[in-house]
Amino acid sequence: MLYKRSSALFHEAQNYIPGGVNSPVRAFKSVGGTPVFMKKALGAYLYDEDGRSYVDYINSWGPMILGHTHPVVLEAVSQQLEKGFSFGTPTELETEIAKFIIERVPNVDKIRMVNSGTEACMSAIRLARGYTNRDKIIKFEGCYHGHSDSFLIKAGSGAATFGNPNSPGVTQGTAKDTLLARFNDLASIQELFHANQGEIAAVILEPIPGNMGCILPDEGFMQELRKICTENETLLIFDEVMTGFRLDFGGAQKALNIDADLVTYGKIIGGGFPVGAFGGRKEIMDYLAPMGPVYQAGTLSGNPIAMRAGLTTLTILDQDRDLYNRINTTTKILHEEISTILSNKGIAHSINRFGSMVSVFFGDKTIRNFDDAQQADHATFNQFFHHMLTEGIYLAPSGYETWFISDSIQNIEIEKTLEAVEKFKK
Repeated sequence: MLYKRSSALFHEAQNYIPGGVNSPVRAFKSVGGTPVFMKKALGAYLYDEDGRSYVDYINSWGPMILGHTHPVVLEAVSQQLEKGFSFGTPTELETEIAKFIIERVPNVDKIRMVNSGTEACMSAIRLARGYTNRDKIIKFEGCYHGHSDSFLIKAGSGAATFGNPNSPGVTQGTAKDTLLARFNDLASIQELFHANQGEIAAVILEPIPGNMGCILPDEGFMQELRKICTENETLLIFDEVMTGFRLDFGGAQKALNIDADLVTYGKIIGGGFPVGAFGGRKEIMDYLAPMGPVYQAGTLSGNPIAMRAGLTTLTILDQDRDLYNRINTTTKILHEEISTILSNKGIAHSINRFGSMVSVFFGDKTIRNFDDAQQADHATFNQFFHHMLTEGIYLAPSGYETWFISDSIQNIEIEKTLEAVEKFKK
């Protein structure tokens, strides 16, 4: 049995942890089978409790852009640990990383650190509502912004994986203030603005969605969305928890040449440690307590270990801008070669890619939005996932997720991946 110890650990975990996992998609409920328990990670590889290794294409769902346990980051964190784990006071390090980000990304004058992407998006929405004195927000079907109540309405990612996008526990009062638009469908957005004139505080979206698989915006879609928000005095919020410092050093704002009013961050800016952040124009951010009336707080916000890991990671990226060319090239090679192999096998598929994010969908349909993603052939994806896992390739255990490529993926890992795809039989 390949996963003997993982199976035993999962059985035990279910006695103490709901579903045996601390984040639902880890349970393998979508793809079936027993989740693999990991013991360690290094470079491009994960190592499980049964002694098997895997080329890693989730990279902790995005933050490990340098690969796992990068030696420079590891050394910086080790030195920071000796100075203390958490202070509950301001530190110079918080200012250093805030200044670093603000000086290098477009349209962010001030930024506040929090503890997760969920917290960042939740806080950004509260700030937008307080700043505009409006209650309603628009989100897009299939875009996932964490598990805050306002967002669990036809969300992507784990919510879609389990076929339960409207989570029990979310009140009707909360749900009525969240309006749903379809990604890449400007008419659906215009209809919502027309029906709710003067009531919409913000539009929030993943500029390159990664929680219904990687989805690309149609040409002109983002520009028109920016225009609609400006005309209606509605804040545009980019959820860059995934895309921030991954698609480009300036994130999706720079890659798409669109200025958002507020931007949320996470993942890469913590170097693999729990972190989140939200930032934007000065007049909006100054509406936060203690300067303004919108309250937001967090005991571990700006944790020195996360700040050191994040600042070190960002510094490496800043000093090696060619890294983006390398990982984008790696992703392009994987995209093209996998597509060629599947086509030669007569397996219907489509692949979406932007930068170092890529998704393989099975079926004849081009995937442009959440409805399309739901109509993909998820049964074939599940077969593909387990085949690749057996071959030592770790993919996200859901057809609604994105692969994240790291700089540690080299030719040997690409070859191993393509050899595994060659062996796949539908």
